[in-house]
Amino acid sequence: MAEPVYRPVIWTAKSFFRALGLKWDIVGGEHVPAKGGAIFAMNHTSFLDFALAGYPVDKVDHRLVRFMAKDGIFKHPVAGPLMRGMHHIPVDRDQGLQAYRDAIGALKNGELVGIFPEATMSRSFDIKDLKNGAVRMAVTADVPLIPMIVFGGHRVLSYNHRDLSRGKLIAITIGEPMYPKRGDDMDAFNTQLRTTLQDLLAQTVERYAQLPADRKSAWWLPARFGGGAPTLEEALVIEERVREQRAARKAEKEAQKKK
Repeated sequence: MAEPVYRPVIWTAKSFFRALGLKWDIVGGEHVPAKGGAIFAMNHTSFLDFALAGYPVDKVDHRLVRFMAKDGIFKHPVAGPLMRGMHHIPVDRDQGLQAYRDAIGALKNGELVGIFPEATMSRSFDIKDLKNGAVRMAVTADVPLIPMIVFGGHRVLSYNHRDLSRGKLIAITIGEPMYPKRGDDMDAFNTQLRTTLQDLLAQTVERYAQLPADRKSAWWLPARFGGGAPTLEEALVIEERVREQRAARKAEKEAQKKK
């Protein structure tokens, strides 16, 4: 498949990374398959995760990842055409079956598909509960499920935070492929996937070279590792408050339209 959009976007992203002076620590690159379909199941803490997660994959025969993303971004006047041009997969939460079918088709055609099974960015920077779509897709398409942790991008661009100062470290850990099969307990396998991602995150934090001496001072470090980020439970409270605020704003807009 010709990639008149994706390749230039990769070049632009790499130029942006160089301008930021990003440092890289990548472990597990050998687990990226050189050919054939596979699913990357990744944590999600940053608006840059799409580009950052693709960085180590591109190093393997310049392979590309088709990411599953909320359909809202495909409606954006700038990002939308780029997302479509890169053949990413829009996910309409009200009609998720089409996205599932599109992803299965890509996998059976030997493509790599990227999924954020937490569904939304984690405000705790730890691993939230997972949707089981990634596991079900791996079974249906008969492809490996590869867990991946990306850590550090949230220090650059995340909820209510932007810091373009140079020199931040991006640590990526790619785990060994997992092989769910028909007949497996999908919920149990999904729990295993979450445990694996939690363990990989612990390994990533353990070797992260830019941890401060006072971990509590690091707003970007998960509370589980002594950092200043909200706990998973505190993050749930924040998410609920944000949803309520969004709903209130939407209701207010609708009321204004009726006047």
